[in-house]
Amino acid sequence: MTDHTLSKRLSYLLRHAPHEAGLTLGPGGWMPLEPLLAHLHVSRADIERVVAGSDKQRFSLRGDSIRANQGHSVPVDLELAPAIPPDLLYHGTHPGALDAIQCKGLRPMNRHHVHLSPDIETARRVGARRGEAVILAVTAGEMQAAGQVFFISENGVWLVDSVPAGFIDG
Repeated sequence: MTDHTLSKRLSYLLRHAPHEAGLTLGPGGWMPLEPLLAHLHVSRADIERVVAGSDKQRFSLRGDSIRANQGHSVPVDLELAPAIPPDLLYHGTHPGALDAIQCKGLRPMNRHHVHLSPDIETARRVGARRGEAVILAVTAGEMQAAGQVFFISENGVWLVDSVPAGFIDG
């Protein structure tokens, strides 16, 4: 299995379908590594290489456990503490989503949180997955002052339940 394929498979199992491997996410979203290795027919060294080589640092290893840092669609409490965001955060998207975003704001869709980037370049990479990227600035400091709760994942992605349209510039 190529590293790219393994990364995609890990994302799918750790974020969306652990039950397909007969596994359950534990506290903090952690899963024992051994049964996952057996299910995927890969070695710990394969997993370590994919985790270390992930440009977005999607996964974390801790001892004999692994987790996806964010992006889950299955019930999970990542046990992240609320954090105070910078004044501005960014969201990369594609032009086809702009009308809905301007009307309803940013919503998590089938995930637990809206993902926001700390810088424009990261948001551009995220938004470019579907072609041309549109970068939106989110007035996160104002949102937090208005009572919205933010979290930051281990890989620096900011998470929030939703972003009302009034807090989006761009």
